[in-house]
Amino acid sequence: MARASARSKPILPTPRVVWITRAEPGASATARGVVALRLKPVVEPLLEVRPIPGADLDLGGVCAIAFTSANAVRAFADQSPERALRVFAVGDATAAAARAARFATVLSASGDVAALASALASRRRELDGVILNPSAAEPAADLPAALAEIGLTVRYVPVYETVERTPPDAFLDGLAEIDHVLVHSAKAARALAAIVKIRPAPHLVALALSKQVAQPLARAGLAAVTSAAEPNETALLSLLLRPRSG
Repeated sequence: MARASARSKPILPTPRVVWITRAEPGASATARGVVALRLKPVVEPLLEVRPIPGADLDLGGVCAIAFTSANAVRAFADQSPERALRVFAVGDATAAAARAARFATVLSASGDVAALASALASRRRELDGVILNPSAAEPAADLPAALAEIGLTVRYVPVYETVERTPPDAFLDGLAEIDHVLVHSAKAARALAAIVKIRPAPHLVALALSKQVAQPLARAGLAAVTSAAEPNETALLSLLLRPRSG
């Protein structure tokens, strides 16, 4: 009797490799989201977050706190015990960080700085006092200026800074193995553009948190640069669900 031939194993497609450029601790959270999509994350931040100690967090006359990033929430919470003031957060991730830090009342604008300014403007009659804006040393958008136009007083206080970091050569030597790169800030986009100018990556697809974030990559020589429909993590990761072209 003839011996049955062994069945050949199906060849499975190699998971797409996704480079995560954002700073920790956000990078690890994004990596978990990528894994949930059955893709392979590679965490190699282009930025490092450093708190600014001794920030002037005088709360005299402050009626609310406006946070434009989760990093700002963490930096403020590490330096101040205040948790009773109402918090206005730029988006859902920042709001989640504020709730994790045990702020009592948190409202998410579920958008960008313009959405946050609009949320504050809609409650201007409730905001009798100064709005404290703990933020980055180099904020991507000027919230105080946007609110000054409608008569709200905002005090900006830098509580952290982001510093560019260059990935090791061993990582950059393997860029050809990476399919997509996630970019969460314009500063990271500028750092990426500088890298691919020296080490071209014409196969690489960049997925940016917003059109503003994507701008520095417009002439970076990448295969494509796509912006999320909304400036949040869910919309950004949804771009990875698109079928790979080619």
